Amino acid sequence: MAQAPPLHGPGRVTSLHLAARAGEPTFRVARARAVTGRGLEGDRNYWAGEGPRPRRRGTGRASGVCDVTLIEAEALEAMAREHGITLTPAECRRNLVCRDIRLNPLVDQEFQIGTVILRGLKLSEPCARLEQLVRPGLIRGLLHRGGLRAEVVRGGTIRVGDRILPLPQDARQLVPPVPSLARETSTQRRVG
Repeated sequence: MAQAPPLHGPGRVTSLHLAARAGEPTFRVARARAVTGRGLEGDRNYWAGEGPRPRRRGTGRASGVCDVTLIEAEALEAMAREHGITLTPAECRRNLVCRDIRLNPLVDQEFQIGTVILRGLKLSEPCARLEQLVRPGLIRGLLHRGGLRAEVVRGGTIRVGDRILPLPQDARQLVPPVPSLARETSTQRRVG
């Protein structure tokens, strides 16, 4: 039997995914720039003002808006083992697939991925739309382990392999300043 991931990490990002538009398949990238109030650059047209995020922004948890979605790799493995439903990391439609950290306890908590700081907003429970886009049975297989919706508190670049560390309540004094992102010429790179 697979062991549950540790409660407080450190975990790590095992894959990173974006979609060009809402409802389209996600594609894997090696890195993406996270921006406060906007999410991941290039994800689902939210940057062009075409998606729901800019129109509904500013009300946080109540609106259902989030910047980044995460899921545990262990949850995908458990769904395959327990329900016979196998999903690739891209098919789960979450931005970040993580390993070795439990995400549910991060609701209302800040955590760091590389130099980026996120705050967990609420669980990302599976929905009928996910079943329509991917395959039947996902709601049952991912119930209470469908991942986490988070907002970007401090932006930067998230990369595959970055560590995920929950932060103490007084973490703002502990986190080093963000290095300049001006030197990065490309905010994302597709991975084949």
